[in-house]
Amino acid sequence: MKKITNFILKIGDMDRRWIFIIIALVVLLPLFFPIGLPIRPTDSTQTAYDAMDNLDPGSKVLVSCEYGPSTKPEVHPMVYAVLRHLFKNGHKVYITCLWPDGQFMAEEAIEEIAEQEFNLTYGKDYVLLGFRPGNEAVVKGIVSNIRKLYSTDARGTLTDKIPMMEGINQLADFDFIFTASAGYPGTVEWVQYGADPTGVPMSTGVTSIQVNEVMPYVQSGQVKGILAGMPGAAEYEKLVGVPGIGTSGMDAQSIAHLVIVLFIIFGNVAFFIERKRQKKY
Repeated sequence: MKKITNFILKIGDMDRRWIFIIIALVVLLPLFFPIGLPIRPTDSTQTAYDAMDNLDPGSKVLVSCEYGPSTKPEVHPMVYAVLRHLFKNGHKVYITCLWPDGQFMAEEAIEEIAEQEFNLTYGKDYVLLGFRPGNEAVVKGIVSNIRKLYSTDARGTLTDKIPMMEGINQLADFDFIFTASAGYPGTVEWVQYGADPTGVPMSTGVTSIQVNEVMPYVQSGQVKGILAGMPGAAEYEKLVGVPGIGTSGMDAQSIAHLVIVLFIIFGNVAFFIERKRQKKY
């Protein structure tokens, strides 16, 4: 018992610099060496997965990226997992961006997933239409005439010369919409000005702080499920069967939280032991 008490007291008196080093290690190590802690998909994540998994082979899916570097840790893993799922099932993917930073995020994702992992052909299997300024006006433009808005893609190629653009003239020509959103413009604008007026089903992935804003659309059935922050990304990776950034990120977050809680417990126990000893003398 005395050894345990002395151990707790040592932890309670530990130099804070050691605590910082320990926290840094428990965050970094799972990122490089994922542990694979148990993950159980929520109903909203399962709904989003099922909606895309039940699409007919060769479906035309519009993926829109509305996020930047500051929200990349939460949203980027969702895009990776969703693209991996769509390409695995043989769907055609069309990527648009309402945020200028979204185009850079999309380029990184398609390079790693479409080109390196699946070795797909640009213009036949996927296309990056890219960013256009205008916020919700861009969504309205896609609804009415996507070719007028996107006369060229992000690489400067005329859309009329892109094979997979054949038969694509407006939003109603798509079979599904997935938005990766970190704020305005994003998911809400796609629901109000895109999915609802055209009847094209959609799902979304958002930052944790945005979930409450989007959840009413999920509960009403206007949005088919939602990926909520990094946990949502990890859950989708679990369903797809390929652990990625979301899974390792949740490992790091969970272990860091556990270690912090343990430090708090040991610190408080050490405080009460010290106070009890002082009362004796």
